[in-house]
Amino acid sequence: MTGVFRRMVSGLKSRRWLLMRRTLQILIVLAFVVDIPEVGRIAHGNLSSSLWFWNMPLTDPFVMLQSLLAGAPLAKTALIGAVIVAAFYAFFGGRIYCSWVCPINMLTDAALWLRQKLKIKGHLTLSRELRSVLLVMALVLSVITGTLAWEIINPITLFQREIMWTSTAGLTFLAALFLFDFLVTRRGWCGHLCPVGAFYKWIGHYGRLRVTALKTDACSGCSDCIKVCPEPHVLAPLVAQKAMTVTDSDCTRCGACLDKCDSGALTMKLDLRRGASFRGIPIVKN
Repeated sequence: MTGVFRRMVSGLKSRRWLLMRRTLQILIVLAFVVDIPEVGRIAHGNLSSSLWFWNMPLTDPFVMLQSLLAGAPLAKTALIGAVIVAAFYAFFGGRIYCSWVCPINMLTDAALWLRQKLKIKGHLTLSRELRSVLLVMALVLSVITGTLAWEIINPITLFQREIMWTSTAGLTFLAALFLFDFLVTRRGWCGHLCPVGAFYKWIGHYGRLRVTALKTDACSGCSDCIKVCPEPHVLAPLVAQKAMTVTDSDCTRCGACLDKCDSGALTMKLDLRRGASFRGIPIVKN
């Protein structure tokens, strides 16, 4: 029993960042749909625009930008919510949203897991810049059409609609997205196409929560962290010992590299000064 317990503890430790992310993602989804006895729902609305704890407005700044470009009147509550969200991601790092909040991440990660289990090798090469192109297109279409162009097909919105009301159109789109990542290309949606990720990458360009090497010679050079990273290019300078800190804003701060690093060479830190190779404030060490 002792051996089994130790293996369980070891297994949980090697997946602690994944478990924390999944727990938070599921709790966020449940906050919109579960009525707590004597309390009610913690969140009202959806991830585009919501009211948390009955007083705190949160608005997706990407949605707010589309709304302004479409000519919609500026609502004070929505503006406050957008400023709160934008400030949070600007400080910590914008693509935290992609790995810690966005429910589509669970869908695409499931597609990747199944792809690896079935050893599907087919891979369509796509440029990461496509998501930036789609971001610009969404904003231009908002101006031309006077609508929130991206929200019409936004899979994040469709995901929440499926949970709340169920719609055939939404389910079809989500199934197509899953099959795209499963059969066509590895991490195709989140890594190459999603304009929301491109937008938060821009907001969080100077985000201070970063993956950092504990010291230059701590890395064993196994490159296992790169294999599990959804944006492997961001870790290349650390593995090559050319940098101490990940500064590329493509980093989602998912912690997959920390889960995978057996040598304990990586940590997650708040870097409160400029530069990539100074000591920060340690948050969690692998």
